[in-house]
Amino acid sequence: MKQQIIVSGIGGQGVLFLTRVIAQVAVNTGIPVLTSETHGMAQRGGTVLSTIKVGNFASPLVRTGQADLGLLLWEANLPVHQSLLKADGKLLLNAENTGEGIRIDAAKIARDLGNAVLLNLVLLGLAVQKQVLFCGIEDCETAIKQLAPARFVEQNLAAFHKGLDSNK
Repeated sequence: MKQQIIVSGIGGQGVLFLTRVIAQVAVNTGIPVLTSETHGMAQRGGTVLSTIKVGNFASPLVRTGQADLGLLLWEANLPVHQSLLKADGKLLLNAENTGEGIRIDAAKIARDLGNAVLLNLVLLGLAVQKQVLFCGIEDCETAIKQLAPARFVEQNLAAFHKGLDSNK
């Protein structure tokens, strides 16, 4: 099993937490995983890009045209990071409008849950529902429970489940 994934967004959207959840799933299931983050001076509002390589890889960086999956939490990053996807790579976006890729207004769903940052887990739920990730529901639930602070576990799981139930 090998999969190259990019997670793109802006600071404060939970790009790094989503990356940690996906990486934790790989660790929990005994699959080698490498991650890399490009956020430098990105604070709230700055571009953040994480790469995740699941399987036997020598380097954590995803080269142009090599990503199997793109999870974009910020639609405006599409022109910047789309070139990392393979021609047949899957693209899931947090977006209000129609267009390229599988789109969901994850930000609205997260706001309706009372916390806009939860859009990352809504998008994760959609990715699992569409079966474009190497893992399943229980794998993600376990990783979320391991990584989320105790007081946020239930709302994190609720957001993940909203993504699972959406866009069917």
